[in-house]
Amino acid sequence: MIIDSIEKISNYESLNPLFPKAIEFIKSLDMKNLELGKIEIDGQNIFAIISESNLKTPEQARLEVHNKYLDIQIPVSKSEGFGWIERAGLQKEAAPFDTTKDIQFFEDKPTVKFDLMPGNFVIFFPQDGHAPCIGEGSVIKIVIKVKMES
Repeated sequence: MIIDSIEKISNYESLNPLFPKAIEFIKSLDMKNLELGKIEIDGQNIFAIISESNLKTPEQARLEVHNKYLDIQIPVSKSEGFGWIERAGLQKEAAPFDTTKDIQFFEDKPTVKFDLMPGNFVIFFPQDGHAPCIGEGSVIKIVIKVKMES
């Protein structure tokens, strides 16, 4: 997991061959005039989902993992809470891995909790169990899915 300011996101271009395109997309966004929906950036290699998500209590939020994609998550309208745990520590499967949606949920509790403010981002890798959307009300957010190297 990486947490940093969007102003410094270019520092992470070398982490994945697809990051330069994802970062270029992020820099091109007008955060005050976003349209909700899915945007293909590079076919199924990189795409963004801009949504208004209902926030949950920490008890309602479920940890999730992905195999095929990593997430770059950016809260836009207000701060968003997250939970985190190392994937190797997950033990309580809520359901089998869904290969079509590249997601699996767990009932474990996170070992780390943090709030992410607008202007910052978090990158979750396949080794990161994460529980997004913690807080009150709703948040407009961007999730950019970047395919992992095969």
